[in-house]
Amino acid sequence: MTPIVSIIMGSTSDLPVMEKAAKFLDEMGIPFEMNAFSAHRTPAEVETFARTAEERGLKVIIAGAGMAAALPGVVAASTTLPVIGVPIKGMLDGLDAMLSIIQMPPGIPVATVGVNGAQNAAILAAEMLALSNDELAQKLRNYKLGLKEKIVKANEELKEVKYKCKTN
Repeated sequence: MTPIVSIIMGSTSDLPVMEKAAKFLDEMGIPFEMNAFSAHRTPAEVETFARTAEERGLKVIIAGAGMAAALPGVVAASTTLPVIGVPIKGMLDGLDAMLSIIQMPPGIPVATVGVNGAQNAAILAAEMLALSNDELAQKLRNYKLGLKEKIVKANEELKEVKYKCKTN
């Protein structure tokens, strides 16, 4: 199986957040790879990864980073593939990472999800891939229908919750 999505993170300490992306891609049957790269500690490896990503068959890169959060931007500077940044909560409740990722200069875009939003990053990657994959598009429709069904079920369960002044 050749990966079409790459999940990268600054270090394995980011794995508890980034594994949510891996689990979603796995559920959708999307082949992916997962690596740790540091924009500050392994800059040459990051640049090589980004420059060779397309020729290796990758279509989307999900890059998680905390604090200075340089990884998504550094990768985006060396590839034309879409890069989705996941700010990881560290200092300042992840606001520092989020601002580092979203404040890219013109010409170096990084799509950015919420703090610790690795699952949304995987969903966004799947939506990008589904533009040219009808089977994946149907899987995403089914997934979103399942989200709706969860809320419908939750409302049915809430009907059974009783309070003296509750009117529904």
